[in-house]
Amino acid sequence: MASKKILVVFGATGLQGGSVINSILGDRKAEAQFSIRAVTRDPSKPSAQNLTAKGVECVVADMDDKDSLRSALKGAYAVFVVTNFWEKMNADAEIQQGKNVADISKELDVQHLVWSSLLNVTKLSGGKLDKVLHFDSKATVEEYIRQIGIPASFFLPGFYMSNIPGGMMRLNPAAKQFMLGLPIPGTSPIPLLDTAADTGKFVKGILLNRDKSLGKRFFGATDYYTPEQIVDDFKAVKPESSQGAKFSELPAAVFKGILASAGMSEAIQDEMLQNMQLMPEFGYFGNESLTESQSILDEPLTTWKEFVAKTPVWADLK
Repeated sequence: MASKKILVVFGATGLQGGSVINSILGDRKAEAQFSIRAVTRDPSKPSAQNLTAKGVECVVADMDDKDSLRSALKGAYAVFVVTNFWEKMNADAEIQQGKNVADISKELDVQHLVWSSLLNVTKLSGGKLDKVLHFDSKATVEEYIRQIGIPASFFLPGFYMSNIPGGMMRLNPAAKQFMLGLPIPGTSPIPLLDTAADTGKFVKGILLNRDKSLGKRFFGATDYYTPEQIVDDFKAVKPESSQGAKFSELPAAVFKGILASAGMSEAIQDEMLQNMQLMPEFGYFGNESLTESQSILDEPLTTWKEFVAKTPVWADLK
């Protein structure tokens, strides 16, 4: 029996990386091909220990340190990389981390790099929306990966379903009604992704179909939902608790004020506002269809209704 290929997974205890690991381990064909090496900063954490209990090798690596990365990627056939802009809130730092992994992957002859990317909003919008740094930074790394010639594919996660329950959509105590308030029209297309459950389904398909996926972007979402549809589906799944639930289009100043009250800086307020404006004005994925991206899948994605039914945040709702 041939030895397994090493798949290095960054962000192993996070939503995206954890999903990749679960999908590989849960699929007989993928599990037979790949041995997972999970990159973590603290192997003593319960989440890392849970991976070890599943037979996953856990290693410590610092994305700012090429020597550290060189050790983590030694012997790797494939690498899944996700970076966290919000950790440092610094685009230059995130770009450098991505380039570091790309450089070491090329040096060590990695055969398939899967980069968790996003579109360059500044370019897509012709400069109108130039403050969505956490998109542009990932797009800059994608461009670099393409330039240096690593065999690579690009997974672009959609809007996290998990951002909605208890966050963007919550109970208004005074009105005793749920409200989804966003600074965009109710007909705006939002590509929703159950990040924890479905990221791995895409990445597994990408890895198992290397020749078809090299050089391509895969848009990670179940479907495009409008804010009005998001509320309607919530009401269908939780009919008793959702009476009177509605969508409200917020003025930009009100939206920014909510973020300010949560302690966000002016720069982050502008970034999040433009992130929202991207969807109705230019499209989160540049108005691309999801059909080709989903052709790589061999299992169904989670619908918004299914997510509403299972999320612990709304477990007590009826």
